[in-house]
Amino acid sequence: MKYHPINNQLFIANRAKFVKHLAPNSISIFNSSDIYPTSADGTMPFKQHSDIFYMSGVDQEESILMIFPDAPNEKMREVLFVRETNEHIAIWEGAKLDKRQATEVSGIKTVFWLTDFDRVFRSAMAIAENVYLNTNEHFRFGTANFQTRDDRFREETRQLYPLHTYKRVAPIMHIIRAVKHEIEIAQLQTACDITDRAFRRVLEFVKPGVWEFEIEAEILHEFIRSRSNGFAYEPIIASGASACVLHYIENNKQCKDGDLMLMDFGAEYANYNADLTRDIPVSGMFSDRQKAVYNATLRVQKESIKLLRPGADLLDYQAEVGKIMEGELIGLGLLDKHDVAKQDASNPLYKQYFMHNNSHHIGLNVHDYGSNYHKLEAGMVFTVEPGIYIQKEGLGIRIENDVVVTENEPFDLMRNIPIEVEEIEDLMNQ
Repeated sequence: MKYHPINNQLFIANRAKFVKHLAPNSISIFNSSDIYPTSADGTMPFKQHSDIFYMSGVDQEESILMIFPDAPNEKMREVLFVRETNEHIAIWEGAKLDKRQATEVSGIKTVFWLTDFDRVFRSAMAIAENVYLNTNEHFRFGTANFQTRDDRFREETRQLYPLHTYKRVAPIMHIIRAVKHEIEIAQLQTACDITDRAFRRVLEFVKPGVWEFEIEAEILHEFIRSRSNGFAYEPIIASGASACVLHYIENNKQCKDGDLMLMDFGAEYANYNADLTRDIPVSGMFSDRQKAVYNATLRVQKESIKLLRPGADLLDYQAEVGKIMEGELIGLGLLDKHDVAKQDASNPLYKQYFMHNNSHHIGLNVHDYGSNYHKLEAGMVFTVEPGIYIQKEGLGIRIENDVVVTENEPFDLMRNIPIEVEEIEDLMNQ
């Protein structure tokens, strides 16, 4: 892995949080992701399942974690299974974790080779009553037409052990993963710092005539040289009217003098993700109209950040942000205050120009685990990303930072990334 080792106290603490939610005499199983094929002998790059990484720090394929807190044999309460390296694997792929290394990474003392899993699991199931299995229950997840390793494992386990009681891992993970450990926040800060360096690199590079994909390449260069694995998600490099397309990823247009360019990108570091959006003028100077819309969006963001406090409700928060946005849109001449006064509350007028939510959880997943119905707690991390999209003007602006909820003032992980109009113009015109 490119990233520096993570203190295994994180994974020890995460497992301790998890077991507090288990029913007595329960086993829980976490599987690595598959390596997905493309065609011929090609494969997608391996991306570890965020749950087994969260629980163990193991970042390789064909690994299994078994948690059995009530096992009579203390050594069997946390068991990690990893793929044994042989000479062929070592030559063609490189050596995998050995048992000592697996313990160093995870803090788990009992490590078996993967070939021992069926035997060990059978012995544990003879004692256990409940089995916690994993499914993807993220509210953004669509219906998939393929089977994951977790899917196959659920089917096989239910067939072999039909009389056990089966329970869901996902609700527990949505609770505990939403609140970040200080070590996790440090990884997120590193991802944001790498993203900062890439943004500053772009400010020096952009000028009329460059292509969006050239800007994407500059960002990736800075990411890789900073130990990032690359983009946390498909980057959006949208100049001109393309900025009004919320998920524009073609990045294939030439940037023109007078265009404003929306860039939504973030570095992934140690599986933790940054999510930044900034708008910059291709020419190096904002027009008066661009500046007015940009500053209106920035004011909404600053006021939004203040609302991220322990005890706040996310749905109420979004409604409050909408009210702030209404005032700015009236000031820009995009909404009429009399129309706003008599609008349908279930379909507010501001959504013509700001149609997405203002925040989402972020962490090991860009859209990380967490519920929209739980009150905010210290340690939660959210994006704050208001936007104003004026299609008839070909002008789209979104400003996004990643922010930690604390017991005191919210802590902005992107506090050092240029955001003010004057700061951006000065850096572009040095």
